[in-house]
Amino acid sequence: MSCGKRRSALLVATSLMVGCATTQTSTVHEVRQTAAGPSFEGQATWYGKNHHGGPTASGERFDMNAMTAAHKTLPMQTRVSCTNLRNGRSVTVRINDRGPYGRGRVIDLSWAAAKQLDMIDAGVVPVRCQVQR
Repeated sequence: MSCGKRRSALLVATSLMVGCATTQTSTVHEVRQTAAGPSFEGQATWYGKNHHGGPTASGERFDMNAMTAAHKTLPMQTRVSCTNLRNGRSVTVRINDRGPYGRGRVIDLSWAAAKQLDMIDAGVVPVRCQVQR
């Protein structure tokens, strides 16, 4: 293999590794301890009509009009205050489901919670969430 081809192959391999590492790091959103208690930041989404009345991981039926949310690891019934970082609006929700399953998402809010945060049209917004004690 010529030096130029070797250099090109190395550049491609390095780009792929950096791209994978960057993607992996950006999708990991852990709950961390702060002075005010556990919190996390990232992208929030919402779900509503298509899931209304369906089962949740907690066993209750999903109600798009309730102040609820899905989180991957927080215990069921945990209360979390979420703030839309674009407009400063906040809402407190109760975890009753698992998810979100979209890449890079940290919480999936019910339609009612998303409406209160004024994020229905945007669909995805950056949030800061504080676990309530």
